[in-house]
Amino acid sequence: MKPTNKLTELACKKANAVGKKLTDGNGMYLLVHKNGSKYWRMDYRFEGKRKTLALGVWPETALTKAREMRDQARILIQDKIDPMEQKKKLDRIRSENHQRKFALLTEEWMKRQTSRWTEKHASDVKRSLENHVFPDLGDRPINEIERSEVLQVLRKLEGENKYEASHRARQRIEAVFNFANITGDCENNPAAGLTKALTPPTKKKMHSLKPEELPEFLSKLEEYKGHRLTYLAMRFILYTFVRTKELRAAEWMEFDLKEMDPTWKIPPERMKMRREHLVPLSSQAVEVLNKVSEISGSEKLVFPGQQNPTKPMSENTLLYALYRMGYHSRATTHGFRSVASTILNESGLWHPDSIERQLAHVETNKVRSAYDRSEHLSERRKMMQWWADHLDSMMAEKEITMWEGGNIY
Repeated sequence: MKPTNKLTELACKKANAVGKKLTDGNGMYLLVHKNGSKYWRMDYRFEGKRKTLALGVWPETALTKAREMRDQARILIQDKIDPMEQKKKLDRIRSENHQRKFALLTEEWMKRQTSRWTEKHASDVKRSLENHVFPDLGDRPINEIERSEVLQVLRKLEGENKYEASHRARQRIEAVFNFANITGDCENNPAAGLTKALTPPTKKKMHSLKPEELPEFLSKLEEYKGHRLTYLAMRFILYTFVRTKELRAAEWMEFDLKEMDPTWKIPPERMKMRREHLVPLSSQAVEVLNKVSEISGSEKLVFPGQQNPTKPMSENTLLYALYRMGYHSRATTHGFRSVASTILNESGLWHPDSIERQLAHVETNKVRSAYDRSEHLSERRKMMQWWADHLDSMMAEKEITMWEGGNIY
């Protein structure tokens, strides 16, 4: 049964009928006692027995927090763990340790996030907290940490001109406190609401070509005399506008080139949003891959490194190629995604959702995500072929033919 979330904070405030259960859904309800107190309860069945779990008292335990606790309890039940026994166990642990420290709660929070994170992101989060937060807050009992202490940590980062790091640290501290609220280790969240007290970070501009600059770039690409695999990788990323890290780690087993509708299936663990991404391949993209196979077809990786074929091409290879072509501070490979998006949207030929899906900008609504997957793949295949033809038409205007030679550094 899914939660129906019937209640509102206003309904909770107005509730005054003693003994009446105001149902929110999925077993959770608000019960008004004779003394006027309002208690959150959740009825559930475990191993055939009906049980009731106490979730707190309104308004100290807000509606949103009660729902989080209910959802966590439901997850435990699905894992065949009795939430009431789990609560007792946690109470015993807290009683033994009395006050659990921020670093310990952070470790528990991270363990529950790693399945959703890439290995690199998990490493980045851990390193940033250890470097910037733990020195001041790590050994502090989490229920004693005050807002001024959190702000002091963030101000220290700002004093080093690390404004982006300060905002990210605040977000992560808030997430740890939200987790600690659910586990019952504290009731406050001193990191919440501090955004306006911080200096807004300056957004780094991702250099991108303008659509009108693309023909000249394509012309210069055909004159590139570096490593042939680098040239082909640049061509392939132009045709597919995937992220550079997705291209660099591509493996031959991910490609289905023999079917009528050739496709590249990028596995979830390599995607930013941890979701499989389908890339319909144009005939031009397939042609590039056929040429790449002459170089790396016997390897696991499609674009291996020059020095060690068991490792991906260096993350700087394509960037340095752009530098050699005269595009230092003017373009990045990531910027090809932006120029493709601009041209495809301005063409008026393609549904915006198809373009967003091809860019792997995932729709968070599960129903709409399912629709996107089933309905937009056919249109995306046509769109990717149109895009490749559009690039070729630009090259034809410059009387460009596909590069077949070049020096190997």
